[in-house]
Parts: sequence; C-alpha cells; structure tokens
Amino acid sequence: MSMSSQQLRHLISDAPRVMVVDGSKMVRKMIADVLNRELPGVEVIGCASIAEARVALQAGAVHLVTTSLALPDGDGLEIARSVREAAGQAYVPVIVVSGDAQQHLVERRFTEYVTDYFDKSLGHEALAAFIRGYVQPQPVAGATVLYIEDSRVVAETTRRMLERHDLEVIHVIRAEDAFALLTAESLGLSTHNFDIVLTDVTLKGELSGRDVVQRIRVDFAYGKRRLPILVMTGDDNRDNQSALLQAGANDLVLKPIEERLLVTKVLFQLRVSGMDEARAAS
Repeated sequence: MSMSSQQLRHLISDAPRVMVVDGSKMVRKMIADVLNRELPGVEVIGCASIAEARVALQAGAVHLVTTSLALPDGDGLEIARSVREAAGQAYVPVIVVSGDAQQHLVERRFTEYVTDYFDKSLGHEALAAFIRGYVQPQPVAGATVLYIEDSRVVAETTRRMLERHDLEVIHVIRAEDAFALLTAESLGLSTHNFDIVLTDVTLKGELSGRDVVQRIRVDFAYGKRRLPILVMTGDDNRDNQSALLQAGANDLVLKPIEERLLVTKVLFQLRVSGMDEARAAS
C-alpha cells in the first residue's frame, strides 16, 4: 500500500476524532455537544490555542480539524500548517470557521493547508452536518453527475472514483455535448436528470470549463443550488480561481485529483442542494 493510501485510511471512521480549536470555552463546548449528539462514537478534542493544538496533534492522529481564525496566541491558519507538518496527517481536512467564509472563498484566500471554510453564522447544527459530510460521507441515492472531460484516460479514472460511491456518471467530451443534454432535460426529452456538473477547466473545442459555468448560470438560469458545478483545475493562480467562483462555480477541485476530496466535495454539494429542494417542497 502506498504512503498516500496509508494516510487516507484513517479519514473514514465509525469513531472519528475531531479537533475543535477556539479561544472560547463556551464555543468549544457547544460544538462538542452538537457533535456528540450527531456523530455517535465521535471523540472531540477541544483546544484553546495553537500551542494546545500542536501538543494534541503530536499525541495522535485526528480525522478532521476545525479552527477559528483569531486565537489567543496567533492566527488560526497556523493550525492548518501544523496539521500538515504532523506525521501521517497530510490529507486531514482542515476547516476554518469564519464570519466571512464566503469572502474567503471568492478571493480564494485559503492556502494549500486549508481544505475549506465554513460560515459560522450558519450555526453549530449546520457545522455538525458539514463535519459529518467530511468524516462519514454518505452516498446520495440516485444522484447523477454530468461529467465533462476531454481526456478519456482521465475520465475513466475519475468515473471509477465516483461510481465507487454509488454515483451515476454521464460523461461527455465537449461542452457543446453537455449543453445538448441539459437542453434535452429542460425540455423533458431526456432520460437523465442531472444533479451536479463536474467539468475540467480546459476542454477541446471553442468552449472552456468557465464557459460551461457561465452558460449554465446565465443561459439556463440555473442557480448554484439548482445545479451545483464543480470545476477541476490544475491552475494555482488565485485570480483565475477567483474568476471561476465569481462566474458561478460552487467550488474548485485542484489537480492532481485526490479521490477522497473529490467525492467529499461532490457529496457535500449534492446534500446542500437536496436540503434546499426538501425545504422548497415542504
């Protein structure tokens, strides 16, 4: 088994260890209470500072870390760096809980050390659901992915990743083919009901992944919850990443693709979209 496989093994567990780093004892307790109720078997390691978190990380592996940005002894982003430097924890999700999470996402301010941001205004119940999605991702029954990728080799590998998690994948090579399928669906002429779009940013032909995002959002008028879009990119230029998010992408998946993170992001978007649909129907 490769080192990366060994590092990934402990991410999924029936008894996850979640580290919660926050300067407020009350906040740590509130998050721990919700997690203990929502995730049977969870062990919550509460830390008040960067120093405490570093000691805890040396004591044993964790499955996920949440941290606030402002801590008594420094910037919460140092927690993310510490996690990455701890032995065997290079792939552990690090979630920054922030009051301006959306701005962080748009500006793509999180570094390679941070997995995601969570908007703390959504509350602790939503945070618990968010964490559960990372440490115990559940398949979304009947979900269909419209996947746009012009490399058949890459497409086959990625398709297998998704299908292992009970997702149906409809693969096309060009953006134009995807639009044809979406048009047929909108007219009731398709056997497919697409729940999410996954596209590479670089495609053969005249249209790119950014064009896919813009056309779905503008021409089809599908919002982010109606049809989530994940864009796969190997471009680490933050301005280009920000442009994709501002155009309407829900999130980015950086290449080379790591299966755990890809599937987690797909399932997370599907769950959020499904929750919105359920609220609309109620």
